Amino acid sequence: MAGTFEVYEDKAGKFRFRLKAGNQQVVAVGEAYETKSSALKGCEAVQRAAEGAKIVEVES
Repeated sequence: MAGTFEVYEDKAGKFRFRLKAGNQQVVAVGEAYETKSSALKGCEAVQRAAEGAKIVEVES
């Protein structure tokens, strides 16, 4: 099952999104946006960026 983006208004009145995997586990959370439209655009940006993204290990 594909993941799902959920867009919601937080307690401070800002809009956020979270990406849930098919098993409903949260796998990513977006920053706070002033408008719902901006949060939706944030979801779309993540979709575009993730397509074909490489996995890179970074040492700390």
